[in-house]
Amino acid sequence: MAKLIAILNVVAWAGFWAFGYLALTANGDSTGQLMTALILAVLGAGAGIWAYLWLVRHSEATGYAKPPRRAVPEQHRNPELYEDEENA
Repeated sequence: MAKLIAILNVVAWAGFWAFGYLALTANGDSTGQLMTALILAVLGAGAGIWAYLWLVRHSEATGYAKPPRRAVPEQHRNPELYEDEENA
C-alpha cells in the first residue's frame, strides 16, 4: 500500500506542476482552459499533500523514520496538578 501511495504522490505532484504551468501560461481569452488547468492543478496539489503526509505518518509508525522530538511541558500533560500554582 505504501508503494501505491508513493506512486500517487509522484503522479499528483507531476500533475500539479504540469497543469499549474498550463494555468499560468494560458491566454486570457481561453477562460475554460485556464479554469480546467487550475482545477486540475489544485487537485494535484491536494492529492500530493495528502499522499506525502500519509507517507510521513506511515514511515514514523513502522519505524522507518524516527518521529520528531516533541517536548511537552508537564503543565500541559497534567494541568489539574498545576491549577493551585497558577492561582497563587
